[in-house]
Parts: sequence; C-alpha cells; structure tokens
Amino acid sequence: MTSEVMEALVRSKKPQEQKVETDLDVLVKAVSNIESQIPFIRGGGRVAEISASSYGVRGLSKFVKLGECVSVCVGEKSYLGQVVRIEPELVTIKSFRSNLDIRLGMTVWQSGTFSLWPDHSWSGRILNGLGQPIDGGKELRRGPRKMDVDALPPDAMTRRRVTKPVKTGVKAIDIFTPICEGQRIGIFAGSGVGKSTFLAMLARSEAFDKVVFALVGERGREVREFIEDALGEKRNDTIGVISTSDESPMMRRMAPKVALTIAEYFRDRGEHVLLILDSITRYAHASRDVLLASGEVPVARGYPPGVFSEMPKLLERAGTNANETGAITAVFSVLVDGDDHNDPVADNIRGTLDGHIVLDRSIAEQGRYPAVNILSSVSRLARKAWSPEQEKLILMLRSFVARYEDTRDLRLMGAYKQGVDPELDQAVSWVPGIYQTLQQGLETPAVHDAFVELSKSLNDHAGAEATTG
Repeated sequence: MTSEVMEALVRSKKPQEQKVETDLDVLVKAVSNIESQIPFIRGGGRVAEISASSYGVRGLSKFVKLGECVSVCVGEKSYLGQVVRIEPELVTIKSFRSNLDIRLGMTVWQSGTFSLWPDHSWSGRILNGLGQPIDGGKELRRGPRKMDVDALPPDAMTRRRVTKPVKTGVKAIDIFTPICEGQRIGIFAGSGVGKSTFLAMLARSEAFDKVVFALVGERGREVREFIEDALGEKRNDTIGVISTSDESPMMRRMAPKVALTIAEYFRDRGEHVLLILDSITRYAHASRDVLLASGEVPVARGYPPGVFSEMPKLLERAGTNANETGAITAVFSVLVDGDDHNDPVADNIRGTLDGHIVLDRSIAEQGRYPAVNILSSVSRLARKAWSPEQEKLILMLRSFVARYEDTRDLRLMGAYKQGVDPELDQAVSWVPGIYQTLQQGLETPAVHDAFVELSKSLNDHAGAEATTG
C-alpha cells in the first residue's frame, strides 16, 4: 500500500472539523432573509402626461404590474402613486395625494407592492389611509412580519366554521338579529337615522378583544367626535384608520384595505377583532373613480364592473381563518342613497354578507333608537345563536310585529275593536312593550342577557294590561 493511500485513509478516519460561522456569514444570512430589501435594479421612467387625478409615465411598461406602487421625488417630498393601467408605451398612475407639484419629465421609480408591518403596540393609535400615524404620537413600531394590503381571503375549505354566538349588549341585535364570532354583517341606512351612534354602541361592546375601524369619506368634524366621545373606555383597545371626504379616491380606497390588514394581524394572534368599516359605499365610490380613470366602462348606474369584483375580495377577507382561535367579526355600513335599498352597491353587498340590519327613517322619526327595522333585518347565522325556545319566541314576536304594523292605519282610523281578532289583540298588547325594550342609547349600560330583559318587560306590560282591564 502506497504512502499516498495510507494518508488518504488516515484523513478519512479523522472527524471532520465543524465550520465556524463568522460574523460575515451571519450578516449575509440576515440580509438574505430580509423580505423588504430594495431591489438592486429598479425600473424607472419619466412623466409624460398629467391630469387632475392621474399622470402618465413612459419607460415603465415592461417593469411594473397592475396595483404596484411607484414614487416620484419633488424636492424633499416623495409622492406615492399606484399603477392602474399599463399600455405598451404608457403607464397610468393614480396619485395618493395631489398632482400639483408633479412636472413633465420628472423621474418615476418602482416602489413594489404596498405592505404593512403591524404590531400590537399600534393599539390606541389613529392612522391615515397609508398606515401612517396622524394622532401626533410617536413613530409606529415595526411588527414581526410584512403583510400585503391586497392579501387574498382565507381558503374556503380551511376556514374554521362560524358557530360561537356573540353578545354585543345591543338589545335589538342580540334578540332579533344575533351575530356569531367571525360573521360579516351590513348596516343599511340613509343619512340622519343614527348610524354613527349605532356603530359606536357596537364598538363599546366588551365582547371583542380589539376594535379596528375605518372611517372612509367622513366629514372631518365627525372624526374626532367619534374617536373622543363615542369610543369611551374602549379607546386604548382600538386602532383607527381615517380617510376624510376631502382626500383623494386612492386614499379612500386604500383605508379599508389597511384596516383589514391590521385586523388580520390581530386575528392571527388569536384575538377576537371587531372590524367597523364606515362606509363600504364610499369605498365603492372611490373604486369607481379609480377604475373609470383606468379606462373601464360604466355598466350599472355609473359603476364599472371592476367595482363589483373588488368588493367581494375585500369582504371575504374578514371572518375566521384556519386557526383554532381568532376571528374578525365585521360590520360594514352601507349608505342607501335616497333610501333606495336596491342600489347596485347595496344589492351586491347584501348578497355577499352574512346578514343585514336595516335602520329605518320612519322609526327614527318616531324617536325610537336604534331605529332597527326588525322585520327587514336578517342574520343568516341567527339559528346558531338562538336556542330552540328562543327561536320559537322570536318567530312569534315577529308575526305580532308584522300584524301590528300592517294594521296601523286601521287602528288610527278607529276601526279596531278589541275581542274580534285574538291574534291582533295579542299584538296590540305586546308590541309596544317590545318596542320599549329595544330602545337603547349610547350611554345606556350594555345588557348581558337581552332575553331576560325582554321577558321582564313583556311580563310587566301584561300585568299592567290585566290590572287596567
């Protein structure tokens, strides 16, 4: 055996020395794992066209995709925009802010998809439509992972089933339209019927770990009123995303997505989140403006088809996911223009959500708040929240209310005679007590068990009727 072979055998029997990781190796590994690193090569172009709400860029067509963000620097300011249309020679950009400072020939750079890094320390903060703080507080702490604001909804077959009832403390909901953890419900209302107060009552509920709300297209005056007066003690467990009516359609379109992304972060932590979006109608209006600028053709009362494909993607992100705990119970307010509940937006949303609560102007005019029309309101998961006895009671009470309302004109004319129709007699006896039970204000203490209070009210009312008789 030669000496070379002997040396090879000796080397093979020696334990291999473990490679020591150097500081450089650690640095290289850390850099390679950073998801948010800026690409070494970015596409760029120059502004070629400018309009009031958008601008065109040449030179970017082969580098960007729809929905991607771009930035243009004007002095020390950087303006963010989003790609809404791509043509062979021209890319159309919608600005998140005004175009007033943008000039022809300015350089525009790729910025990638819009993402957030939510953190639990964001509780109690107020953000704008881009997820930036506007409450005068300190800079937001960066969370553990990047989340895309245009994330896809959870897969239908991996979602946890929605079965756990939620006691909101709002009697009209808990009795006639009960909701479950992870349900998505709409509040359909015209202007001036108490919608904001109704949403504030839900936000104050102790049934939720966190509250994330988005005020889209609201008047600036109402924003501070809602935050400082309506939320009360729940303020520290609340994150607000604000985009007022004077801001661009892009900001109003982005605010609900930012709010949903933050809610998804807390859901993934195992928390029960109440998401309030006021209103989904103004989000649809903003999407309409953006999509019309991108060249889509209006098909239904001025709305392009993209609006009706965008909304389900947003709404379906709420609810449960594959985790054993954590859910987003979502409340979307829907403005019905001229009290027209068959508006294309309202009709589309009604078919997507898990129920709807109708606030009726005629009820508000009677001074009954919240002005919930219990006959027009539906919760598709009510049977998962009611016991069999409660369901039987509610069906009976609904029939009494329907009979009471159908004969209102008859009774006003004096044509009603007691003893002729026993069912109508029962309705006339019980329904005023039902209406009295459902009345509730923002400062009224929340009710833990609404059915107990309803039973007490009906018994008291029946006792008073018997005494009078």
